[in-house]
Amino acid sequence: MSKSYGFMEITGVVAAVDALDIMTKAADVTLATWERKLGGRLVTLVIEGDVAAVKQAIEAGTAGAIKRPVATGILPNPHEEIQRIVALSASRFKGKAEESSDSKMLGQDPPDFNIKEQMK
Repeated sequence: MSKSYGFMEITGVVAAVDALDIMTKAADVTLATWERKLGGRLVTLVIEGDVAAVKQAIEAGTAGAIKRPVATGILPNPHEEIQRIVALSASRFKGKAEESSDSKMLGQDPPDFNIKEQMK
């Protein structure tokens, strides 16, 4: 089995979770990582599995998601640099940021955001 990546960019976290649920139920794929941009208005899901499973999952997610994806892509045999980028994103996603990285983890609020102050 060769590693393959599938990418889906979709608007909204709820739509992304819905699409991910569809994709993981449609084929033998797993979530490699995800990125939120524009305050969560744009979400990129990266799934992995063998080529046929990734293709099937992306097609199912595109057809069945509550929103139409902005973009999709499949990399059947990703270059090692692509694998490195996905691994870096996954390390932040899983809470294992590299020591040299000063970027915030996915889903983490900016340093100046204080939820208690917002609730007042």
